[in-house]
Amino acid sequence: MSIAKEYVLRLLQANQKEGSTTKEDLLDSFSNEIEVVETITLIKNYQEKLMENWQIKEAIYDIIHNQVQIPNGTVDKSYTYKFDFVKLNWDKIVYSEIIGLDEIGLVYDKEEEVLTGIPTISGDFKIKLIFRVKGESENSILNEKNINLIINANPKSLWKNLPSDKEDKYWKEDEVAILDTLGTKSLVVASKRGRSHANVGSFRDDDFAYKSFDNLGWNVVAVADGAGSAKLSRQGSAIACQEVVHYFETLFTTDKVNELETLIKEQNQVSKEGVSTTEEQLENSEADTLTKKTSSQIAISRYIYSLLGGCVRQVHNKLDEFALANDFESKELHTTLIFSLFKKFDFGYAILSFGVGDCPIGIMNVDKSQVTLMNWLDVGEFGGGTRFITMPEIFTNDKFHTRFGFKLVDDFSYLVLMTDGIYDAKFVVEANLEKVEVWNAFFEDLQGKNEDGAAVVFEKNNVEITNQLSKWMDFWSPGNHDDRTLAIVF
Repeated sequence: MSIAKEYVLRLLQANQKEGSTTKEDLLDSFSNEIEVVETITLIKNYQEKLMENWQIKEAIYDIIHNQVQIPNGTVDKSYTYKFDFVKLNWDKIVYSEIIGLDEIGLVYDKEEEVLTGIPTISGDFKIKLIFRVKGESENSILNEKNINLIINANPKSLWKNLPSDKEDKYWKEDEVAILDTLGTKSLVVASKRGRSHANVGSFRDDDFAYKSFDNLGWNVVAVADGAGSAKLSRQGSAIACQEVVHYFETLFTTDKVNELETLIKEQNQVSKEGVSTTEEQLENSEADTLTKKTSSQIAISRYIYSLLGGCVRQVHNKLDEFALANDFESKELHTTLIFSLFKKFDFGYAILSFGVGDCPIGIMNVDKSQVTLMNWLDVGEFGGGTRFITMPEIFTNDKFHTRFGFKLVDDFSYLVLMTDGIYDAKFVVEANLEKVEVWNAFFEDLQGKNEDGAAVVFEKNNVEITNQLSKWMDFWSPGNHDDRTLAIVF
């Protein structure tokens, strides 16, 4: 059956001329007339054109009325959104652009169909997708679709940064950062007010101090976190750190140092002694070595307890004396305290430590495959268990001797002391301090693997390292707005 005849039959049926459809000879002759064929061809062409136009209009209509929600952005944070036209059922779009982006700080790549940039202002915006669909002529008027875009305020911008009162008797800098040399290593340390303090113009409670005894080869670094609930903890942390340095300045005579180093060398020698190979020699040698080890360990442990314990007691007494002299209770000076004493020997490094409170000390080995936590934290079973150097009970507690640490290492990549402003945000729980993968992630973060792209380059000739560390310490961590102090020996 010809196309013309088929069309005529459908036309007759549509017009209720069912009887006419049986007149085959008339249908054949009528359908073959040139005028009829041309008319039917013309009609079909118009129909196809109408359908094409309908499909174009329908595609435009569907795109305009299709509800789409693109991700929210945040001021000062990188934003990227790829318009997946196929997934959105907008696959008929052949050309697109977006207007209304200039004030927001975003741009649209019409080739890649990607919206990118760093938003500069917050608010609810109506941006316009200007588009053309398949079948529309190139000079046709472009279609418009409104899209809602929400840009949230940067949480950091909601916090004020009010200066602390410089006229206060116990004022100190809101932020301090230094780079210095400690023997064969370098030290970079930064300490800054947390947002919670800056928001109300209060003081930095954290503090630190350090010293290199160049003539003796020993170095000491101390870090303290003043209790937020104690009115003068900022002074307590400062006194504690300064007194640690002062203690060793006074105590470190040649005789004292020689005595300590003799014990360290003996401990190193005993730990490396070999044993004979015959069974009898082996038994005798093992027993002898065990005795030596035990004797050596007891001697060094007792000496460290006496040396560092003396330092801790002096710090405690100094805080008591200061409180008494200024007529207030010592609890107003509540502060945690950690410090590390280290020196390089021919065989490697000797590292001593002390800690009270919730601030960790960690050592990362050279190839970053192992980490050693040099102190345990007073975190308490349900929180609120922090202890302070101002508390007399820490000296009478049967765990006092376990607050001291000693380790011999061939070398190390990093010796780290930090307050809980860093620890809480980056390690979260105490158990993570024992995991080398968490420490490696921490240093990857420090070296730039973070949402701000803030990177610290650990090279002793890097003159920007203090600025880099200070900038990195502005990281955002929801709920963690305490003072932050981080000291790294590298």
